[in-house]
Amino acid sequence: MADSPALNLRVVASLSAIKAADWDRCANPPTLAYNPFVKHDFLLAMETSGSATAETGWLGQHLALEDGDGQVLGVMPLYLKDHSQGEYIFDYGWADAFYRAGGEYYPKLLSAIPFTPAAGRRLLVPPGPDQELHETNLLAGALTLMDKLNASSLHMNFLPEKDWQWLGDKGFLQRTDQQFHWHNNGYRSFDEFLDALASRKRKNLRKERAKALENGISVDWLTGAALTEDHWDEFFHFYLDTGQRKWGTPYLTRDFFSRIQQTMADDILLIMAKRDGRYIAGALNFIGGDTLYGRNWGCLEDHPFLHFELCYYQAIDFAIERGLQRVEAGAQGAHKLARGYAPHRTYSAHHIAHEGLRDAVRNYLESERRYVDNDIEQLAQHTPFKANEQR
Repeated sequence: MADSPALNLRVVASLSAIKAADWDRCANPPTLAYNPFVKHDFLLAMETSGSATAETGWLGQHLALEDGDGQVLGVMPLYLKDHSQGEYIFDYGWADAFYRAGGEYYPKLLSAIPFTPAAGRRLLVPPGPDQELHETNLLAGALTLMDKLNASSLHMNFLPEKDWQWLGDKGFLQRTDQQFHWHNNGYRSFDEFLDALASRKRKNLRKERAKALENGISVDWLTGAALTEDHWDEFFHFYLDTGQRKWGTPYLTRDFFSRIQQTMADDILLIMAKRDGRYIAGALNFIGGDTLYGRNWGCLEDHPFLHFELCYYQAIDFAIERGLQRVEAGAQGAHKLARGYAPHRTYSAHHIAHEGLRDAVRNYLESERRYVDNDIEQLAQHTPFKANEQR
């Protein structure tokens, strides 16, 4: 460890090898907004449920930075991967180009939250005078591990912009993409949010909400002690239907949902639609310190605008009621723009060992960033808010 002879770096294949209290003290210090996805319970549930394991291509290589007395100073979620599935930052083209040139892209190292396109820190060190030193040592450890495992690259996905800039200064390739987030401008009700929209857009949203709840559909918010295994049984059917239609084999096992209920029930918001006494659709959200994170959706019956109601409008209702600052509604989806969700950059950083591939990717990313910037600029001119009414 540079300038730190008393520090040690431990590599563990299972989160169970690090105490939850030690991990969470680094991942969610009280001075930062709470992020449920970096919590020990969430990552361990991914592992113990069979969702993110060596068998599914997510071999844990998590790092723990410790002092000479074994005190954990920082941690890093890290996986050795032999594919690029479940990441939402697509590098299939890089892998294919390297393969055609005679190289082996896999295995690679990835610091991210499995199946979760939500921004958050990856170098998990509590704020303090030695924070940057410990972050630097964790990063150096990950790069050393990349070499020892003969991995092609180290990737860090869905970063805060500040961390992305810091990694760029250290020579990492910088990538951007976009999502759509809803921002709470101090609204006291959904109607107050609607008042900020152009009149035609406001009428459209009201019509969509009314249409979605026709045919006797009602909506339940379920969180904390209100969640039951029966709810998860119902929701898992919805999840399977969506997964099988989109990508074949769903990533999360049924056991995953039971485990997060046991350990994180207060961090969960399950929005369920009911008709004729049975649930027909649902949307899973996680509750952060200042953000509601939309994650998974599914249904057994098709009703106009019900997807928008459960995933976007009900999420806004909940965020306003809880005083949350934003809703992150997941990956992709320009259709969110008309529903009050604005384009927002996402950030990832990449270290590629092979010089030729690294140079090719760097050139590509320069062009891609310009495209993303232009796309966000154009989309921002077409939000439904009154400022764009004359456009």
